[in-house]
Amino acid sequence: MWRARARERVVPNDPALYDRLADQWWRPRGAFAMLHWLAVARGELVPPAPRPGAVLVDLGCGAGLLAPHVAGKGYRHIGVDRSDRALRQAREHGVQALLGDVLAVPLPDRCAEVVVAGEILEHVPDLRGAVAEACRLLRPGGLLVLDTLAATALCRWLAIGVAERVPRIAPRGVHDPALLVDRADLVDECARRGVRLALRGIRPSLTGLLAWTAGRRSTVRMLPVGTTAVLFQGYGRKEV
Repeated sequence: MWRARARERVVPNDPALYDRLADQWWRPRGAFAMLHWLAVARGELVPPAPRPGAVLVDLGCGAGLLAPHVAGKGYRHIGVDRSDRALRQAREHGVQALLGDVLAVPLPDRCAEVVVAGEILEHVPDLRGAVAEACRLLRPGGLLVLDTLAATALCRWLAIGVAERVPRIAPRGVHDPALLVDRADLVDECARRGVRLALRGIRPSLTGLLAWTAGRRSTVRMLPVGTTAVLFQGYGRKEV
């Protein structure tokens, strides 16, 4: 009995989870379905490239789910991730894949017009270091785009207590409640590095979610919401 329970034990924020579920990345109704919905919302915040050869750095890019939503905008899309199995799939979708850690990105200072950090900040043990790297990569006037989970009791209940028990919303163990993001700290750290970050809350459309659950839709639209206490986006430009 003890051994069976040990096998079932979930390790929060286990990096190996992504390799175990690598075949799920591009399945619209697979384990990472909600990441597809968030990639659409994230891509909507990315403007067309300001110049030929402009670079977009996608931190924690996974299998490149953002790629279809920025493909026509004129960027050289560089994706950084720790999972080689995910990066192989990102390459198949036009991403210049780079094996690396978001706390030590192997790219030069001020190389990017846009840095995207989608659903990654709530997985890193050093928020300050991750923000420093993201801002280091930005050119003056460059845009930081992110989405993540807030360090609140409501978020812990919804995003971990509820969502990780609903099939195809979030895999069990994907989040560690201790790593959820303090919004004030995030804004302050960005400001210290010259990026004035604006936040807005988002959530899945409830009617869309019901239709998706019933198999009548292949995706769910993410909508703005008046609170940032659960899931939120951030966007801001680096001072010139």
